[in-house]
Amino acid sequence: MLKDKIKADFKEAFKVKNQVKLSVLKMVSSEIGNAEINKRAKLIKSSQSENVEVASALNDEEVLQVVSREVKKRKDSIEAFEKAGRLELAEKEKAELAALMAYMPEQLSEAAIRDLAKKAVEQSNAKGEKEIGKVMAVLAPQVKGKADGALVNKVVRELLG
Repeated sequence: MLKDKIKADFKEAFKVKNQVKLSVLKMVSSEIGNAEINKRAKLIKSSQSENVEVASALNDEEVLQVVSREVKKRKDSIEAFEKAGRLELAEKEKAELAALMAYMPEQLSEAAIRDLAKKAVEQSNAKGEKEIGKVMAVLAPQVKGKADGALVNKVVRELLG
């Protein structure tokens, strides 16, 4: 499980005193814990209080969503720091991003995204940019976690435009 791999890597980073990886994994573990608490609260509210501890544990897909959110935060921070001329902070964020990317599935290239998008356009019979939602509904499950949403959106808009 991805969560177990993160815990094992946290212990390893602690042993070898890798501060960047240690802080990133500590933060990701915290976010995973928060997501489990939120899931547990929803289960209790919906009166499914039997075996809440087991049911509220995140599966690999949910853990990947947490890691994806953290990757997006890092990318946004890098962009903001570079615009503001804070290169030392941008470099720190890049190091954290590199540590997080180890837990993400292989990212699709723009060419691969374009191929999938073309098939999705054909499949959904979308004709113009107003029908981007139809294409994204077909395409999103195929690229989830494997491609940057902004890039996917850009490619689909180019194909429909």
